[in-house]
Amino acid sequence: MLTKRQNLIETIKGGSPDRFVNQFEAINFIFRTPYSFRSPRPMQPGGTIVNSWGVTIQFQEGTPGPFPVHDEEHIVLKDVTQWKEKVPFPSLDFPQEEWDECAGFAAQIDRNEVFAAAMVAPGVFDHLHYLMGMEECLVSFYTEPEALKELIAAITDWELEYARLVCDNLKPDMVFHHDDWGSHRSTFLSPEMFDEFIFPSYKKIYGYYKSHGVELVVHHSDSYAATLVPYMIDMGIDIFQGCVDTNDVPGLIKKYGGKISFMGAINNGVVDVPNWTDELIAEYVEKTCRECGKFYFIPCCTAGGPASSYPGAFDAVTREIDRMSKLLF
Repeated sequence: MLTKRQNLIETIKGGSPDRFVNQFEAINFIFRTPYSFRSPRPMQPGGTIVNSWGVTIQFQEGTPGPFPVHDEEHIVLKDVTQWKEKVPFPSLDFPQEEWDECAGFAAQIDRNEVFAAAMVAPGVFDHLHYLMGMEECLVSFYTEPEALKELIAAITDWELEYARLVCDNLKPDMVFHHDDWGSHRSTFLSPEMFDEFIFPSYKKIYGYYKSHGVELVVHHSDSYAATLVPYMIDMGIDIFQGCVDTNDVPGLIKKYGGKISFMGAINNGVVDVPNWTDELIAEYVEKTCRECGKFYFIPCCTAGGPASSYPGAFDAVTREIDRMSKLLF
């Protein structure tokens, strides 16, 4: 029997997997970094924090996760041309002793069994709308393109410095990077605009990770992003995680399998709901696994981590994937 790590590699290489990779089982996240200690997140409904970028984030009751507060009082950057004065880039100057302590935890991961994954969130585009609000962010792509490019370049430089520190100290062999690039129906930017503004940043960021010991890049965007897959391949993404079913995942696998793999297709909006049932999840998971097949595909809930908003839903999906492995392998 293959290890979880080996089975993932066989799956994304089109080799000889002996079962489905079951959601996040082959990934052990490295959550402990000096930066993460200083950037709290409201992980429980009702929580509110101000993150290290000055963004107020609230986890409202009845919602699947935390999101920035963008009323007049709380928006950090109201005019993108003032980003140099208004955006408080967090310091990455931490004592080496703190990195050494975190490295000790990372070293405990059995890398023969799983991948040790650095977690990065939010990403470049998410930072923009966290700071500005979604409407002002998107309008700025048209009204202030040069100022926006300057801000994107500054965020990219910050990310590259963080990547250097993570790679030097924690030695991850995977990076799991969040950045949502669309809704369930469309991308936020046209492919041409994405290519002009966002692609160059990730070409640098993922190129750095790949050149410094990271074997696999997993990018989370629980959205429609089918039109961006060619750019994902070019920027070095190995696995597109969070691909909702509106992407026509079987079609993407047929077209791009071997160049990139797809992790998701089990839409949280369908299975992670208050009235979920074992029968609903069993039917949906079976349909998804049969349509997507054994290669270049990892069945997974589309959220960006191993949890569900409603108790039991994630575990039910896990059980059904195991059942489909026994049926199809």
